[in-house]
Amino acid sequence: MRELIGAWKQKKTSAKKQNKQLVKKLKQHKGKKLDQLANEQHEEVFEKVDCLECANCCKSIPPLVNKTDIARMAKTLNMSVQAFEKEYLTTDEDGDVVMNQSPCHFLQEDNTCFIYEARPKACRQYPHTDSYEFSQNLHLHAPNSMYCPAVFHILEAVSEKLIVGKGK
Repeated sequence: MRELIGAWKQKKTSAKKQNKQLVKKLKQHKGKKLDQLANEQHEEVFEKVDCLECANCCKSIPPLVNKTDIARMAKTLNMSVQAFEKEYLTTDEDGDVVMNQSPCHFLQEDNTCFIYEARPKACRQYPHTDSYEFSQNLHLHAPNSMYCPAVFHILEAVSEKLIVGKGK
């Protein structure tokens, strides 16, 4: 596990441009085959990666929140929606409602989430590599590879198997 995070830390900056180019190439393979391959790689990588060892997403990326998320989180915290919005939310430069700080208010010292069962949909779905919707989220994978070692290694594996042609 620590080896994967260490490798990611060493390679992520130099691979930024490479991952953007990879995502462009992956658009040519968009569809069920790519989604299946990515899902397989997701399963393999997450057998080795424990998100609680990293939690960089919670430390670095304020998640989008929708009205359902807001109501659920407010209820969990025994707050009114208005009080929750005032204390924890902001609108970003794109006009999206997001948590107002990074690291997240609810990230605990042991990298667990204080409101895990009530966490936003964006947190539940992150890093968007485990479903058969990998192709639909291609635009997220290169930026997410800068924050998430799992995404970085999933992209590496997909590239090796699909683009380079190893393991065909």
